[in-house]
Formats: sequence, structure tokens, C-alpha cells
Amino acid sequence: MKLFEKIRQFLLESAELNKKPLIAIVGPTASGKTALSLKIAKEFHGEIISADSRQIYRYMDIGTDKIPVNGQAGIKHYLLDIIDPNESFTVADFKRMALKIIADIHARRNVPILCGGTGLYLDAVIENYQIPQIPPQYGIRQQLARYYEQYGAAALHDLLKDRDPEAAQKIHPNNVRYVIRALEIKMVGGIAQKERKGERIFHVMKIGIEWPREVLYERINRRVDSQLERGLLNEVKTLLMKGYHEKLPAMSSLGYLELISHIKGEKSLAEAAEEIKKNTRNYAKRQLTWFRKYKDITWIEGQELEKIN
Repeated sequence: MKLFEKIRQFLLESAELNKKPLIAIVGPTASGKTALSLKIAKEFHGEIISADSRQIYRYMDIGTDKIPVNGQAGIKHYLLDIIDPNESFTVADFKRMALKIIADIHARRNVPILCGGTGLYLDAVIENYQIPQIPPQYGIRQQLARYYEQYGAAALHDLLKDRDPEAAQKIHPNNVRYVIRALEIKMVGGIAQKERKGERIFHVMKIGIEWPREVLYERINRRVDSQLERGLLNEVKTLLMKGYHEKLPAMSSLGYLELISHIKGEKSLAEAAEEIKKNTRNYAKRQLTWFRKYKDITWIEGQELEKIN
């Protein structure tokens, strides 16, 4: 059955069950999620909610591969460019904002489409995670930030491994903001980043994109080359000139961290580019591991994206 026919059947089933529909498009970085989301949104009166923990930041466009306004084809997009790189944003913030947006989309009788590769964001909405209501612990947060500045991301992540191995397995060492938050919660005796699932709010259709590994890696390599050609290095320099410190969690994003090392004279541009490609390939591997745990998912082959209808 063709994908669009499956979606029509899903929407009909949602109506028959009197449940609110939600389409989620998932997959590793550079797999083609954005292009697919636009096709589906055009066909089914959809509106797109980004589920990407890096595209929330203003001024970080090329490195996060954020869709520009002139590429959105008139489709409404949400949760792009909502905070500055030095501001805090949690999974709980994402869930709260996404649920409000989804309710507004349903009120307009349109179809909400979650699109992105941040598994925690997706699961918070899809599985209705009951996120611990523990306020920010600013004293602990400052101590951990100082520890990070002194010893680095790997050492900070090792602290989380000691205190909560399960949370550490799910959070990459470079995602310093999530590591610090998980440690905060653990250190005040709360439930760690493994939030409890609640009862699902929506009737969900998950669509995953998969490529042969070597093809995906080549797509990643080409995208990094394109990002550098489009001015990623200047984007990083501009962020630093604006006063955003290199140790900010946002600046640990793929592409930014490696180019900061180049700017500081620690490696050549060619070395930084190869490191971005390697780190992005490793990130894609972790994303695939996350999404392959989903049982109720419709997988489509990347080679078929052009033929989707």
C-alpha cells in the first residue's frame, strides 16, 4: 500500500475512533524528514512541529539544517527559532508548547505533523511522558557548569554514568544541557530522565525513513560539505562575536563544537570538517538505535522518497 493511502486510512480510522490524529516523521539526521513532512503537509492540510533540540535556537541555521522561511512552501512551521543560544529549554517546555500547538491545529481541523530526530522530544508527546515537576536547581546547576568548564563534557557525562547509568546511555556527552538537568534531578532525589509513560493522548502514526548505512553516511558527508560551503564557519564566528560563550550547551551542537576548535587554532578546517562528518555519522547511529525500538512504525526506504504519493 502506498504511503498516502496508508495515511488516508489512518485519518479515517482516527475519525471512526473519535481520536485526535498525530503524524510523527522520524529518522536519523540527513535522511529526508523535512522533505517528506512538506509532501505530507501539502496533501493532508498538515502543519509541522519541529522536534529538533537544536533548531529551537535563533542564529543557528546552517549547522542545524533549519528549513528557511522561503523553503516552507506556505506550510505553517512551529518551534523553530524560539530561544537564544544562552537560554534554557527543557523536555517539559517542549511538551507543554507542542501540546498547545497540536490543540490549535486540531481546532483548525488540520493535521499536526511532528518532524524531527530528537527522541526525547518525540516520546514526551507521543507517549505522554509524565515529566518530573522538579524546578531548576540553580545552585547545583552552577556547580555542574563549573565542573564542565574545568573538566569537560566527557567528565561531566561520567558523573551521570555513576549516578544514573540508564539516563547516561540515552544522553550524548555533548548534550551538556540534558546531562546537567539529569544530574540535577538525580541529585535532589527525583525521577531521572526515564520519565514514566502516561496514557496516550493522540492516535499516532509513526513514519520512519531508513537508508542503507553507506548511503546515509554519504548523504551526511555531502550535507556537511554543503553546510561549510553555505557559510557554517561564519555562522559560528558570528555567534562567538555576539557573545555566546563556547561552553554554552547550545554551542556543543554538531558542527559548532568542532569549528570552535578550528577557530582556536587547535585543528585545520579540513580536520574539523572530517570530525563533524564522523561525529554526525555516530549521532545518526544512535538515532537509529532509538527509533528501531518503536514497534508501531511504518518504515519507508529513502530511495522511495521521490516516488511518495
